[in-house]
Amino acid sequence: MIVLMISTDRNIFDKDSGVRNRMIEYGGLIDELNIIVFSRGEKLGKQTFGNVSVYPTNSKSRWFYVFDAIKTGKKIKKPDLITSQDAFECGLAGWRLSKYFNTKLQLQIHSDFLSPYFRKESLLNQARVFIAEFLISRACCARAVSRRIKESLKLKFKNENLRIETIPVFVDVQKIKDAEIRIDIRKKYPQFDFVILMASRFSREKNIGLAIDTMAEVVKKHPKTGLVIVGRGPEENNLKSKIKSLNLADSVVLEPWSDDLVSYYKTADLFLLTSNYEGYGMSVLEAMSSGCPVLMTDVGLAGEVLINGENGVVISPGDKKALVSAVDNLISDRSVLENFKRSFIATDFKSKKDYLSAYKKSWENCQ
Repeated sequence: MIVLMISTDRNIFDKDSGVRNRMIEYGGLIDELNIIVFSRGEKLGKQTFGNVSVYPTNSKSRWFYVFDAIKTGKKIKKPDLITSQDAFECGLAGWRLSKYFNTKLQLQIHSDFLSPYFRKESLLNQARVFIAEFLISRACCARAVSRRIKESLKLKFKNENLRIETIPVFVDVQKIKDAEIRIDIRKKYPQFDFVILMASRFSREKNIGLAIDTMAEVVKKHPKTGLVIVGRGPEENNLKSKIKSLNLADSVVLEPWSDDLVSYYKTADLFLLTSNYEGYGMSVLEAMSSGCPVLMTDVGLAGEVLINGENGVVISPGDKKALVSAVDNLISDRSVLENFKRSFIATDFKSKKDYLSAYKKSWENCQ
């Protein structure tokens, strides 16, 4: 079986990245995996590792990604299946190539684009919703990363004959549980007697500003509470300005992104996610696997893996009043946090082997 993948993740070109290792694992499931990656200006060359070949588009600007991906794809061996890692720009390129090769198209749905918050965020997202709705009626199958997304797709496109499978992002729960603590976040910030952790890209949909606004209220009653936000992204300067304007420099810390967050998860008192929408929320599962209680908005895996009141707390997106109240309650009654730590985490896959088997089956079922 030969699969052609359309992707936006340039980490594939980094030989030490987890993304490349994942692509090598996917390649091991089939005869050949070719990957076209949207890239701009780098002038990267084709890379091959095992039976996986990666082709950059080397586009002059982002507006040429789709056209350059189509042009590159036409030069590659005819695939048995094309899989696009989103239902937006990647999906458009995949659809045109599926028409060119007369082969099947799989759309991978990682974003909850049917959330009302997604559409409201920008004109680009409004266009992406239109593209996704156009493509879904033309695809043969789809992979949703959460049951929330699958159910919303089934409801929206109930008249379409589309096979939808739920395959979450794989998290090695046992590996996280067994990992040693290298950095104790409480010892790193001894001025805090309660540490709230966030790990996120600094982008609008993550709504990190809500967490900072919440801290302005929380520290009035719990002055030694600290919020540590690990990440990077386009909203960083806005977040710094908000912290300064609210006089929270002693209570809110921004740290650069780290690929080793397990120690932070294991030593923080609470993990917080304030997103307006999420496809899944891998950081939540990582935190839960580490034994860190979670407070999150009703997005992604909420209601699927994290159940409100049973193994975490769920509030409505954007609800500052509910967030302040929830944080206050958890700081005031820490026995609730201890109960969450002991809660069993149910995952779809017990091992990487099970996950890869399901991934391969999703390709085969699309034939």
